[in-house]
Amino acid sequence: MKPDWDSLMGDFKGNEKIMVGDVDCTAAGKPLCDSNDVKGFPTIMYGDPADLQAYEGGRDLPALAKFAAELKPACSPKNIDLCDDESKAKIQKIMDLSDADLSTFIDAQEKKSADAEAFFSTELEKLQATYKKLNDDKDATLAEVKASGVGMYKAVRADKKSSSDAKEEL
Repeated sequence: MKPDWDSLMGDFKGNEKIMVGDVDCTAAGKPLCDSNDVKGFPTIMYGDPADLQAYEGGRDLPALAKFAAELKPACSPKNIDLCDDESKAKIQKIMDLSDADLSTFIDAQEKKSADAEAFFSTELEKLQATYKKLNDDKDATLAEVKASGVGMYKAVRADKKSSSDAKEEL
């Protein structure tokens, strides 16, 4: 996908309306990726830098180029004229908030996200520990079964059955 993405960046280089770029989430771009919940790579996002959306379409050059060519400004505080009345009203309500109220809301939502991630990580660790114990117990039981000599029992049963079958044919 990287060669296709590089080609796409070249195709849109200098375009005044559409910017196609990339961010290294393992280096200087990590804060941007973290703030947009980027978890896997590659992740393609589009839209307002403060409100990026995940791209879910095709990953080859024709699909990416078609999507990029069809991009246009979206309803946002910077493009309020593109909004329907309901969206304008929502944006205006938020714009009327004080800086402190904006920060309080954003901080609360970011804490909620961080708490959800922390809870998930903690519970995942518990699940992994449970999985390890279950897997170890299974392996121990299978080793015990093998050590019991069940293989020889199966061989004897098979031999008896084939001997019995041979006698019945006579």
